[in-house]
Amino acid sequence: MGAETPGDREVLRAARVQEFGVLTMTSEREGDIHVIALSGEIDLANAFDVEAELERVEATDAGAIVVDLSGLQFIDSTGLRVLVAADARSRADSSRLSLLRPPDRVLRIFDISGFADRLPFAD
Repeated sequence: MGAETPGDREVLRAARVQEFGVLTMTSEREGDIHVIALSGEIDLANAFDVEAELERVEATDAGAIVVDLSGLQFIDSTGLRVLVAADARSRADSSRLSLLRPPDRVLRIFDISGFADRLPFAD
């Protein structure tokens, strides 16, 4: 028997769950799509952890990166900056980033800041 090649193996799923105070971040890849699900609050205390995970995933060969914001209860300007920076990196590279809309009360922050129409939200 010869050595097993990546094409011979079943695609494995691996979830990475991290808790940062009032934020829970689950990062999981299935096939070509990597989903980072955020629930709770993104603020100055944990935005850099979110940014580090985004940069880690961006360095992979994932064909699509989806940030699920549907579980967010709050985001401050630091969290907005992280998402805007990730979008800028994505546009300069392969435009593989998309965001799943947060609840209306959180989406209002994106509206007020002017980013709701500039970020790659998917429905």
